[in-house]
Amino acid sequence: MGTIVVQLIISGILMGMVYALVSVGLTLIFGVSRIINFAHGDFVMVAMYAGYLLNQYWGIDPYLGIFIVAPGMFLFGLAIAYVIVRPIIGAPQVAQIFATLGLGLVLQNCALFYFGADFRSVTSIVSGKTFRTMGLSFPVASLVAFAVAVLVVIALYLYLRYSYTGKAMRAVAQDRRAASLMSINVSKIDFLTFGLGSACAGIAGALLLPLMPVYPSVGLNLVIIAFVIVVLGGMGSLWGALIGGIVIGLIENLSAFYIGSDMRQIAYFIVFLLVLLVRPVGLFGVKGSERVGE
Repeated sequence: MGTIVVQLIISGILMGMVYALVSVGLTLIFGVSRIINFAHGDFVMVAMYAGYLLNQYWGIDPYLGIFIVAPGMFLFGLAIAYVIVRPIIGAPQVAQIFATLGLGLVLQNCALFYFGADFRSVTSIVSGKTFRTMGLSFPVASLVAFAVAVLVVIALYLYLRYSYTGKAMRAVAQDRRAASLMSINVSKIDFLTFGLGSACAGIAGALLLPLMPVYPSVGLNLVIIAFVIVVLGGMGSLWGALIGGIVIGLIENLSAFYIGSDMRQIAYFIVFLLVLLVRPVGLFGVKGSERVGE
């Protein structure tokens, strides 16, 4: 029994890190631009389909496809930011909600029209391979996804902390008006932030593709998990998203084993509500970080 528990815990951490990568893009966009992107899960879906097409038509492995999907999603994010997000920055919450929900529905139905409702999956160079040690066994695909997600989160943290643009993004997140008075181009930072958040969704989609099938509504479940993680960890907190993702991954695995796979969402929503009852701003949030449109 002890070995099984350890296996479940480590597997939960591995999957939770990929969830964290999905959530990091969402919390980055909210933290800087104060935009709640309800279409973020559908961005992951678009990235998964992009990886699928690269694999089917050109035989590109999903992990190698990251180097094409991530830049492509960055440009896709910039286009969406210009057409849809730019007019709603600072708008009432209702405008943001309907604009991003509508975008998500458009993306879902475009995928449904082009690909149909069938589940589609791909194989990678590590599909079917497992890593065994001390009586434990883990899919190599999960280990690769974990390693890449860790590297991306660390690189993003270093970029935000030490680069000039990263410092400007943190300044805008703290006070948009003061940042503009310090000659920071706030609009440019908003575009860049949305692009980076979309690129994170692209990398997460490429990593998830060998682990789960892609279908038009796959983003719906992912965005629910991402929002739970972001609010649980603290709106706008990078480390909160990281810890929240690992917590949700652990709860999913352990509850699926001990209670049943159909009870996983109930389990992490219960934990989510309990945390918010004790600390409404989330584990790493600060008072006022949850405000929208300010």
